Amino acid sequence: MALLEAVDRLEFQVLIDNVTDSLSTAPPNVTLEWPALMRAGMRQLSGKCQCCANHGLSLVVRAFRGTQCHAVLFDAGPVEFAVEYNGTRLGVDFGSIEAVVLSHGHWDHAGGLPTALELIEKANGSRPIPCYLHPGMFRQRALPLPGGKLLPIQEIPSPDDLANKGAVPIVTTEPQVILNEMFFVSGEIPRVTSYEKGFPGHKRRSEDGKSWEDDPLIVDERFLAAHVKNKGIVVFTACSHAGVVNVLKHAQSSFPSTPLHAVAGGFHLAGGNETIIAESVRDIGTFGLAQIAPGHCTGWRAVNALVSAYGDSVVAPLAVGKIFAI
Repeated sequence: MALLEAVDRLEFQVLIDNVTDSLSTAPPNVTLEWPALMRAGMRQLSGKCQCCANHGLSLVVRAFRGTQCHAVLFDAGPVEFAVEYNGTRLGVDFGSIEAVVLSHGHWDHAGGLPTALELIEKANGSRPIPCYLHPGMFRQRALPLPGGKLLPIQEIPSPDDLANKGAVPIVTTEPQVILNEMFFVSGEIPRVTSYEKGFPGHKRRSEDGKSWEDDPLIVDERFLAAHVKNKGIVVFTACSHAGVVNVLKHAQSSFPSTPLHAVAGGFHLAGGNETIIAESVRDIGTFGLAQIAPGHCTGWRAVNALVSAYGDSVVAPLAVGKIFAI
């Protein structure tokens, strides 16, 4: 379906995640935060040198083919300071980022986007940056509280807000192949499993803004992918509100002649979705993945279940600062 070209290798660094962990061992292709900080120039370990964890996700993804290298920022975490705080310590080359992909319209993925765009524009000489968005991202959302009340969720920056920060908003429901055919941005993700029901109780504003309506499916969610030569498709899923198995099924159907190699991101198997951990973990195993990198909203119960099922040579949880080489 998509004219995605293979790359020689892929590298991604966790700019923002819920967790910081520099002590647990990791597979050989994963660099922990403290060594990553040393690469960036840290010569003495201290609290002020380390990154901060924050509820959200942001990944800097780099693809290499021959002498070419292209970089994408996949989400930007929940808040402005985390992007700059962690990015400065990790030595992120914001000027090399050539596109931004926002996975869906929640503050924990979009709150840091204005600052990220400012950092990119400052570092690249004010070159405009394509920012891939879905038109359904911009209505306000809300979460259910005990007793039936709702907790409104902060709205995300509008396309005009992002344009004022140097972005070129590309607002579409259609899949995109970008940056010399090195990256694929999916369209809307079909819901085909029987058990993945989205985000129970999730609401959004009605079209007229006067009331709330059910919004469990969060259809504005998309994933990012790349094809690594001799390995397969690497899928980046920020929150998996569609269900991580639905995400993987759609990636598989998008590239039917190429195996899936890895998945990284939030699997949203915490909270109300803890009831589907068993089915999700079971079915993730049908894709033959060489690496599973759960983070953000996956939840510790699901991470433990994944490690129990597939072992720690396959399952390497995300944490702030980690670098994965594929």
